[in-house]
Amino acid sequence: MKKNSGIIFFALLLLTMCAQGQSPKTNNNQTIHMNWNPLTPEEEQVIVHKGTERPYTGEYLNNESKGLYLCKRCDAPLYRSDDKFDAHCGWPSFDDEVEGAVKRVLDADGRRTEIICNNCGAHLGHVFLGEGFTPKQTRHCVNSISLKFQPAENKTLKRVYFASGCFWGTEYFFMKAPGVKETNVGFMGGHVENPTYAQVCEKNTGHLETTEVIFDGTETSYEAMVKLFFETHDFTQTDGQGPDIGPQYLSCIFYNDETEKGIAEKYIRLLTEKGYRVATMLKPASRFWKAEDYHQQYYEHKGAKPYCHKYTPIF
Repeated sequence: MKKNSGIIFFALLLLTMCAQGQSPKTNNNQTIHMNWNPLTPEEEQVIVHKGTERPYTGEYLNNESKGLYLCKRCDAPLYRSDDKFDAHCGWPSFDDEVEGAVKRVLDADGRRTEIICNNCGAHLGHVFLGEGFTPKQTRHCVNSISLKFQPAENKTLKRVYFASGCFWGTEYFFMKAPGVKETNVGFMGGHVENPTYAQVCEKNTGHLETTEVIFDGTETSYEAMVKLFFETHDFTQTDGQGPDIGPQYLSCIFYNDETEKGIAEKYIRLLTEKGYRVATMLKPASRFWKAEDYHQQYYEHKGAKPYCHKYTPIF
């Protein structure tokens, strides 16, 4: 009875605190907030434990797209793309923040000034003054891993998803296609939340290695994307792609709507009429989980070419 009484008391305490606008605390005095986004161990190391990502490795270092940078943990708006500049320091730099979004806290050693999200306290990086980079004489040096980028709305941009074996090779061809503005590699179609590459390689998460392709509909078309998909891999292979064998390497088009599905079906029908036995699956698009940073634009950074993908004109 004592255990049950304690549980009931704690539950009532939580309800009372929430009703009073308070947040319950853990034993180490960290705030529990049910609406915060879950963090990976790497994100937690920086955002919670105030670590620093390696210079020149962050996702947003060279991002020049227009939009808004949000807090990775709570989605609060922090920085505008118009305030971003290149400080050649290895981390994204901003000379201003969204008003009231960033709090400055002196480091324990008194040598630097930390910047944190004013909404949830997430560690962002440090701020430096008087360096002369911009007229505002301010540099917010921010870890990419602490941020989430929200592109400015552009109704001509389309996001589509293709799986055709190792996502390094799939992305290699799409990122070079006319009209494509951005590509990302990751995972789709499985049952595990926020899977890692290692988990997917165990072949029991249900995910396929997938490439997200963002293209401008005024410069190219979904049909062109589907043609490129079929012309850059062996869509008749049923156990993987090339030497990469496993369920995560199967051929699949993840469609966003019935229009995309119809176009995909049209080209599968055309290929069948040409005598091909098409193994490509069609599935509705689901949550796209972005892979670790070192997988993004892999062949571009390596200065190499795919070993299991090649371009073969068909249409």
